[in-house]
Amino acid sequence: MATKGNSGENRSRSSMSIFIVFGLCCFFYILGAWQRSGFGKGDSIALEITKHTDCSILSNLNYETHHGGDAGTLDESEAEVKEFKPCDDNYIDYTPCQDQMRAMTFTRESMIYRERHCPPENDRLHCLIPAPKGYVNPFPWPKSRDYVPYANAPYKSLTVEKAVQNWIQYEGNVFRFPGGGTQFPQGADAYINQLASVIPLDNGMVRTALDTGCGVASWGAYLLKKNVIAMSFAPRDSHEAQVQFALERGVPAVIGVLGTIKLPYPSRAFDMAHCSRCLIPWGTNDGMYMKEVDRVLRPGGYWVLSGPPINWRNNYQAWQRPKEELEEEQRKIEEIAKLLCWEKKHENGEIAIWRKRITNDNCRDQNSQHEICEPEYGADVWYKKMETCVTPYPETRADEVSGGAWKPFPERLYAVPFRISSGSIPGISVETYQEENRSWKKHVNAYKRINKIIHSGRYRNIIDMHAGLGSFAAALESPKLWVMNVMPTIAEKDTLGVIYERGLIGIYHDWCEAFSTYPRTYDLIHANGVFSLYKDKCNSEDILLEMDRILRPEGAVIFRDQVNVLSEVKRILKGMRWNTKMVDHEDGPLVPEKILFAVKQYWVAGGNNSTSSR
Repeated sequence: MATKGNSGENRSRSSMSIFIVFGLCCFFYILGAWQRSGFGKGDSIALEITKHTDCSILSNLNYETHHGGDAGTLDESEAEVKEFKPCDDNYIDYTPCQDQMRAMTFTRESMIYRERHCPPENDRLHCLIPAPKGYVNPFPWPKSRDYVPYANAPYKSLTVEKAVQNWIQYEGNVFRFPGGGTQFPQGADAYINQLASVIPLDNGMVRTALDTGCGVASWGAYLLKKNVIAMSFAPRDSHEAQVQFALERGVPAVIGVLGTIKLPYPSRAFDMAHCSRCLIPWGTNDGMYMKEVDRVLRPGGYWVLSGPPINWRNNYQAWQRPKEELEEEQRKIEEIAKLLCWEKKHENGEIAIWRKRITNDNCRDQNSQHEICEPEYGADVWYKKMETCVTPYPETRADEVSGGAWKPFPERLYAVPFRISSGSIPGISVETYQEENRSWKKHVNAYKRINKIIHSGRYRNIIDMHAGLGSFAAALESPKLWVMNVMPTIAEKDTLGVIYERGLIGIYHDWCEAFSTYPRTYDLIHANGVFSLYKDKCNSEDILLEMDRILRPEGAVIFRDQVNVLSEVKRILKGMRWNTKMVDHEDGPLVPEKILFAVKQYWVAGGNNSTSSR
């Protein structure tokens, strides 16, 4: 028994040594890559240590001895490896489901041409999207809020078109973002402070916000100082590269539009919604767009509208619009807000603020004046048409806030969400929620032992492809980073509402299609069980190509899945420009779930584009 114990102890020490060596490899590999962007010193140290460290030590772990034939790895020496070539350089900013050429084939009515229109299977690219020449890693936050390398998004049209509005300026080899906007010429800070005189932005009660027609997302960028996180969206290139600039700055944003399709967010998600001269015709179509904002706004949430038509009497000449037209536009907005039972809290200058009632008790009269949606209306939104009905409040006792009382952030990050405590998600109990939180704290700690720079500021934009209850993002929570929590549309349970109740942000998406973002917009991707989930639903190769598209050069991926699934993923990645290492689950080699770490190699358009299959 003593011998057996010593043997186990030796194996444990050996495993720990492997973890330490691999952690050093990852650290110095990425550190060396980081230096290419000019953010530090020590290339020579990294190179010297890498020379003397065997980074291949984890490449041939033998899982067959632990799992038998059912979970063995592929024989990589015999498995065929498909080599993926670079796409043409003119695909540098390719966004498959918001492609400009395809968009122009659809009607402009109700912004339909700006909605998602994904290519058919036979039109999909099966190549690697190149980075532009001179591409560098973005500046670390918070410097990235104000400066973006010109080479990463080399488009100057906004510097001319919005020159007098202080959106963006071109200075040498960088863009500078002064924090201005069309509606906040004194800067985003001054504008946000105006809002804070009415909306509780300083005590954690307002945490999640939605910015419709966000421009370059300066409102969301400056809200982060108050620990408020905004989901910003704007159409693809109404103004060139606006969403791309937002993500380069390290601000959450997606390509999107209020057209005819429901927004890809759950009902009762946001504490606040905002439109600053966003050019959305709020009063048209029986107030359909305001009703969609009402759907995604929590009871007690705020809606901010600044710019036309607010204060039209004093501004119609400056806006160069007929005062009768503006007056009618504001009248319709006021009428719809009253029907929705929103309380007007403030109007000063060009800013108006409404608040959604915390319960339906005061809205009985309004309810008889418009159609109420079916209770399940907000439950399924993916590619579903918006309607002109009003989303009902959730049932609750008279003395309670409908949908649950608000908790301040960060307390709400680990408080039990109302959707769970009320039992509205079958199979998810309070105990399940708390156990998942404990598990993901352990998982994230294990990740940090392998990739030691997760919390260093190197990774700003992170995406979790299968977010569950948001516990991965909660365990990572830091002002240095943010996580886009994705709820796959085919997931067994829809828990995206829980994620928002925790003070996190996220979006619905089907990974058989491209994500609504530009290439190279995420620094770290987390894929937990994604390939098992999508088995027999779509091609793993297509999902990996999409991951490659949205991942920055030298960005990292953490795959977590069954060993046989990850072996196939690793085989595909051998034909892409990624370095990979597979390690055991943190609970030991007998667990069939494994973790695959990957780093995308740095390469740019017009360079030596022979794909590595190492």
